[in-house]
Amino acid sequence: MLLQSLPYLILILGVVVAVPAKEKRVHRHSDLSDHAHDDSTGFHYDHEAFLGKEEAKTFDQLTPEESKDKLGKIVDRIDTDKDGFVSHGELHQWIKHRQRRYIEENVLKHWKEYDQNKDGKIGWEEYKNTTYGYYLDEEFDDVDDKASYKAMLTRDERRFRTADRDGDGIATKDEFTAFLHPEEYDHMKAVVIQETVEDIDKNGDGKITLDEYIGDMFTPENGESEPDWVLTEKTHFTEFRDTNKDGFLDNHEVAQWILPGEIDHTDNEAKHLIHETDTDKDDKITKKEILANWNMFVGSQATNYGEDLTRRHDEL
Repeated sequence: MLLQSLPYLILILGVVVAVPAKEKRVHRHSDLSDHAHDDSTGFHYDHEAFLGKEEAKTFDQLTPEESKDKLGKIVDRIDTDKDGFVSHGELHQWIKHRQRRYIEENVLKHWKEYDQNKDGKIGWEEYKNTTYGYYLDEEFDDVDDKASYKAMLTRDERRFRTADRDGDGIATKDEFTAFLHPEEYDHMKAVVIQETVEDIDKNGDGKITLDEYIGDMFTPENGESEPDWVLTEKTHFTEFRDTNKDGFLDNHEVAQWILPGEIDHTDNEAKHLIHETDTDKDDKITKKEILANWNMFVGSQATNYGEDLTRRHDEL
């Protein structure tokens, strides 16, 4: 599941106010996309995991020739030892760099929005008033689902307080990063688990049933039959996720599901790109091999799912 951007801005009565977005939960070191990683049907996995459905289309703005030219410049940067090859280690480090860059840029964007007094810090009251101020005054009367937005305020405050490690009610840049990207911080782990349970647990008993688990991913419409992957997920629930076989997922079992620390998806992605591109099977890839397979790379983390191709070389 992907983390959606925090509050969107709308214009009301000529005043810009932030409307809290109903966010998807965040998974630390989770898989990179909801799509199956099946290159035979396209590169949706590589696209969507990092940018989301809309932003993943960015690379389509370029012609193939422009894409290859810009991709070639990126390859030169990935090849840090300048030996003419991109090794697994170099590709892994580049993908990690792009992940960190994305988080830094996302935090900076929101930092400018919420640091209203420009003192280099963001207090909880400052964040709350910027995000919910208009609706706090109206007790959320202008919002259709009032209860949900009140719950979001409570959820935001809990996450903010957890990120605020010194408890002074003010977030430093690092604490604000933990607030926006809790999946990246060990001390935010409990919040990630709790938010996941709350999102899926529809009856509010603090546990996740099989129906709730499946319902979070698939809801049939107009007599639609269940696809095969739903049966697979049911099997995963009963055989792997529900470790104590009581028919529910508790917080511990949810943690094992969404926080599988032993899985390094960045490493797997680097291995995948090399495997698919390394035509002479020497476990490293040349610029020629990469450019011959350019469509996979512009749709992968190596180019921030295509976004890097629209930037100038010196911006990367």
